[in-house]
Amino acid sequence: MSYAKVLCVGLVGVAGHVVEVEADLAAGLPGVTISGLPDTALHEARDRVRAAIVNSGQKWPNRRITLNLLPATLPKYGSAFDLAIAVAVLGGSGELPLLPLDRTVVLGELGLDGTVRPVRGVLPMVAAAARAGVARVVVPAGNAAEAAVIPGMQVRAVDTLHRLVAFVRDGSPLLPPTANAPATVAEGPDLAEVAGQRLGRRAVEVAAAGAHHLALLGPPGAGKTMLAERLPSILPELDDDAALEVTALHSIAGLLPPGGWLLRRPPFQAPHHTATVPALVGGGSGLARPGAVSLAHRGVLFLDEAPEFSKGALEALRQPLESGWVRVARTRGAMEYPARMQLVLAANPCPCAKPSGDVDCECTPLARRRYLGRLSGPLLDRVDVQVRLLPVRAAELLEAGTPHESSATVAARVADARRAAADRWASTGRRVNAEIPGPYLRRPPWQLPGRDTRELRKRLDSGSLSARGFDRVIRLAWSIADLDGRDRPDGGDIAEAIQLRTGEGA
Repeated sequence: MSYAKVLCVGLVGVAGHVVEVEADLAAGLPGVTISGLPDTALHEARDRVRAAIVNSGQKWPNRRITLNLLPATLPKYGSAFDLAIAVAVLGGSGELPLLPLDRTVVLGELGLDGTVRPVRGVLPMVAAAARAGVARVVVPAGNAAEAAVIPGMQVRAVDTLHRLVAFVRDGSPLLPPTANAPATVAEGPDLAEVAGQRLGRRAVEVAAAGAHHLALLGPPGAGKTMLAERLPSILPELDDDAALEVTALHSIAGLLPPGGWLLRRPPFQAPHHTATVPALVGGGSGLARPGAVSLAHRGVLFLDEAPEFSKGALEALRQPLESGWVRVARTRGAMEYPARMQLVLAANPCPCAKPSGDVDCECTPLARRRYLGRLSGPLLDRVDVQVRLLPVRAAELLEAGTPHESSATVAARVADARRAAADRWASTGRRVNAEIPGPYLRRPPWQLPGRDTRELRKRLDSGSLSARGFDRVIRLAWSIADLDGRDRPDGGDIAEAIQLRTGEGA
């Protein structure tokens, strides 16, 4: 037999596609040709595969070998095709009967000594195979627990090419996926540690209840960073679908912790203010890898000292904040990654950032305007909650009375509020208030009475509030009502939502 075919999976962004690896061995000048839009790593596979086959005790066919990756129009990236190519070459040479690998996806990178090494993105690859109706997969031993997360998939692992050859030829057993204990997650910071800042704590709670974006402005030491870092501690754990999305993104980025368990905690990303646009939204040679925005999907993206970020990096966030997706085009194709995260911005009021705020500030009014002006109006218009924090007083910092509410207590209220919102919006396919389209809230049966929105309409007519801001205040009001256990917002909820939106009365 001079022809063989083995199944593999290629990734384009987070979307996996089953790829047929064809091998044709013909008479002629010995050599290897790879077609099907391979990248550099795939072009180099010919040398890795040859050394791995020889060092595994198999004979390299001294013939003209043509490898084709179908569909040929789909770009192929990475080294996950190595093992499938090696098996296809051995099958085409007649060394291996490939019937045991019929309708089986084969994934793995080969070392020159024949070892099978883990690869990135195994979770979305196996998920794509399952969607295509493939029920069996062979993966590197280091990825077996990760692949076993997909329900209904029969996962077998290999550590060497020799082991896979022995399985195909003699029926020797492959390795089962190891059932590692879930990694213990260290307890994060607790909201009870924040001194004072009643308004800031309320803003964080409302933001968590409705998945709203948040901006915290105030002098150094006011607690902006502490509040932002404690936001994940009051968010509900991820459900199965969200956990699969988040785990797949971290798998593609190579950041998945060992053990292969789904990530249940909302992720928290806090890039340094020198982060570039590709670091935030995704980039890299060839096709873009996920950036901090996508790695924070279903979690929190915290930009501390936000005005210190480059203008280009900040403005690149505008589209993901609206759509929940990052679409990055490169010469070899376009990548699309989910990016439905909660953005938290923290900023000092001026460049000198005196702890006492306006009392000892050395900055001119123009310098203060320019500094905060780095956060553009269109960007801030997309941030639902914008509060100004006051300096912490000695009485608040040193009080020894009743401790503040813990993260667990607040998280229980947030979970109840999110359940109420999910039940209310179930017919729309959305689960949190921040995702509900504005027109939907402005029509019956969800339209609020005119007496409750009078102040809101006045601000819209005067130009102090944009149409986008109008809708975001309404969403905030729904989140406030959910936290308070009421089925509809009233005028008091609208007033509090305006305060959280504009920072007035802080």
